[in-house]
Amino acid sequence: MPPMSNPLQEQLRKAGLVNDKQLKKAQKDLRKERRHAAENKGAAAEKTGIQQAQAEKAARDRALNLQKKEADERKALIAQIRQLVEANRQPADGEVLFNFADGGIVKRIYVTEALRKRIVQGQIAIVKLDGKYELVPADIAERIAARDASCVVLKNAQSQSGEENRDDPYAAYQVPDDLMW
Repeated sequence: MPPMSNPLQEQLRKAGLVNDKQLKKAQKDLRKERRHAAENKGAAAEKTGIQQAQAEKAARDRALNLQKKEADERKALIAQIRQLVEANRQPADGEVLFNFADGGIVKRIYVTEALRKRIVQGQIAIVKLDGKYELVPADIAERIAARDASCVVLKNAQSQSGEENRDDPYAAYQVPDDLMW
């Protein structure tokens, strides 16, 4: 008589309903089921781990593709801005020094007197491209600002000199516009 660990099995054997061979077979089948359940549980855990790793990789790939797409779009915008500037560039070689602020720092550019007046009137704007300052017409500066506003350094509002404010108490006094700073 083998030692029985289960009191129910022992009672069934004493009652003659099962014999030792059937009990051993039942215990063996029970061990097999437990082993397969553990293996299946491990396989299921491994399968979920693989699926989770694949999902994380797909998320990383999507993020990298999005970054690459944004970088490509940025390069395309810069190329468009460069093309606009190069096609519409005004010559900036002159003897008059024009001062302007770029990010809180006063910068200087040499222009002709005619260009200086056009800058002051808002007909010409200053844009920054590749660390250099370029002069372009105001309408081109607006197109550049639509693509990247940080490229436009100085764009004065266009002034119509024929139209004056009638309520201005200082209209009779002429303000010199040739002050240099």
